Amino acid sequence: MSRAIVHMDLDTFFVSCVRLENPQLNGIPLIVGGGERGVVASCSYEARYFGVRSAMPIRMAMQLCPQAKIVKGDMELFSKKSHEVTQIIEEHSPLVEKASIDEFYLDITGMDKFYGCYKWTNELTQTITKETGLPISFALSVNKTVSKIATGEGKPKGNLEISESMVKPFLNPLSIRKIPMLGEVTFNLLSRLGIRNIEKLAETPAEVLQSMIGKNGLEIWKKANGIDNAPVEPYRERKSLSTEHTYLQDTIDIKKVESLILGMVEKLAYQARKEQWLVSTLVIKIRYANFDTENLQRKIAYTSCDHILSKIALELFNKLYNRRMRIRLVGVSFAGLVRGTYQINMFEDTEEMIALYQAMDKIKNRFGYDAVTRCGGRNITSKAGNIVSNPRSQSVVPNSINPE
Repeated sequence: MSRAIVHMDLDTFFVSCVRLENPQLNGIPLIVGGGERGVVASCSYEARYFGVRSAMPIRMAMQLCPQAKIVKGDMELFSKKSHEVTQIIEEHSPLVEKASIDEFYLDITGMDKFYGCYKWTNELTQTITKETGLPISFALSVNKTVSKIATGEGKPKGNLEISESMVKPFLNPLSIRKIPMLGEVTFNLLSRLGIRNIEKLAETPAEVLQSMIGKNGLEIWKKANGIDNAPVEPYRERKSLSTEHTYLQDTIDIKKVESLILGMVEKLAYQARKEQWLVSTLVIKIRYANFDTENLQRKIAYTSCDHILSKIALELFNKLYNRRMRIRLVGVSFAGLVRGTYQINMFEDTEEMIALYQAMDKIKNRFGYDAVTRCGGRNITSKAGNIVSNPRSQSVVPNSINPE
């Protein structure tokens, strides 16, 4: 029996949320972003008509569409509406994967025995729009790759069904850019070889692609041929990333404790970005010398930016540490994780800040985490558990980082 995999994607999610709050913005070119030196987080279809795209510098977007209105993103609103949609889908669907803040996969295999898969999905999207006011597109097909590509082709408010027999005819004429995870470098390489549509890519021997691209060559070939056995992974809100540090000698040096916390947060945030997680809950834990243990947490808008998380972590620690006692243990946890690469907390940041994150992560990916870190965390822990200076990296490195 063929699988029935649905991909759902909220149409221009940030723009749609903003328009719900202010209907006067309907029908006009609209950009959601972070000011003149920021980048476009999202834009309306009216703005896209003039060539405006996400991640484009706002100053360039305004040159293309000077009549566009720029609106600052509302982090709390976006998180709230995402949770509303998630709850509706989870209430109705047997198996859900939340791929990002505005994107979902559903496995409804076997539902045709009781209720048509397409009819059921169409009614669910109507329910979402009716209860949240947000437009949503979907596609139903045999796997995640085909359904995701089909959703993009059907936007806005699309509702396509690609049966198993129609997978190849649907994919073949499309540009290879449509294949998920096929980046700009790979696209340019294949284009120089005359491979520009999916049909040509599918006809290229997998061995040839592997020799040109490396280990990803086989995966790209499979996707071009409509092959994708990846399961829909259930969405688990409780999954977390955490780290703790225990001092051999209890300390009351609050500056060093704060420096350690900054380093912990930076390392966890880097891990979250590397593994494509967004964080919605931050937890700080301390254990006093008498073994009393306390923790404090805060719900936040989805992010994986350490400069935002660090500020909140220090606020939580200063609120939590209310005894004049020595500290034995410090811990930091990120919870409420969802898959995603959106840096939606960067509405207030400049192009320089976003470029800095990208550059730092590239250096860390290539040379290791200690290659470059923020100067806010100046110390690392030695094997003896004491705080010592590290002149090479000037970073805080917790004694363990363990995904739960």
